Amino acid sequence: MKNKRNVLWGLAIIMVGLIYFPVLAQQKNGTHRVSFSGEWRAKESIAMGGNIVCCYNSGDRMLAKTMKIAEQVNFLAVEVSSSFLGTAPVTSQEKMAFDGKASEIDNGPGRGKKSTVKLSADGQTMTVNSIVHLMVATPYHVNVQKQTFVYITEVWKLSNDGRSISVQANAKSSLFGAGRSWKTVFDKVG
Repeated sequence: MKNKRNVLWGLAIIMVGLIYFPVLAQQKNGTHRVSFSGEWRAKESIAMGGNIVCCYNSGDRMLAKTMKIAEQVNFLAVEVSSSFLGTAPVTSQEKMAFDGKASEIDNGPGRGKKSTVKLSADGQTMTVNSIVHLMVATPYHVNVQKQTFVYITEVWKLSNDGRSISVQANAKSSLFGAGRSWKTVFDKVG
């Protein structure tokens, strides 16, 4: 009788352990989710990889080699400082909201950017669709400007360990004929 009771107690303890430890492990995994927050650095800017630098103004995140990102529940705040060669850096902050509504940046007459952002359910992938509009000189008439549009899709993927972000970018425009595709990798600083 005593042996039966000891065996039952032993089985009960083992059953509790079999249920408790997997639940505890799942809770730890959920609380330590990696995020886009932090300071990130790349060897070259996103725009440089596709050589579409002419589409952006100083201060645009596409020209930056370093980004400071603060991830919130419904958006990312991306702070950058960027410039063209020989010009002073311009610091700016872009709010990338996950609500699907377009955000706009106005860079003056005929220049700007309109973007929408979508975050994956697991929070590890973000897709940014942008339309950049700018004024460019027409062939054979340098003083005559026309409106041009560049359509860019960026897919940001956060590595499993949270130490890098790869940005796969694709761009289409009448500016450069065929579409362009390139990848930029940002590594976490510190």
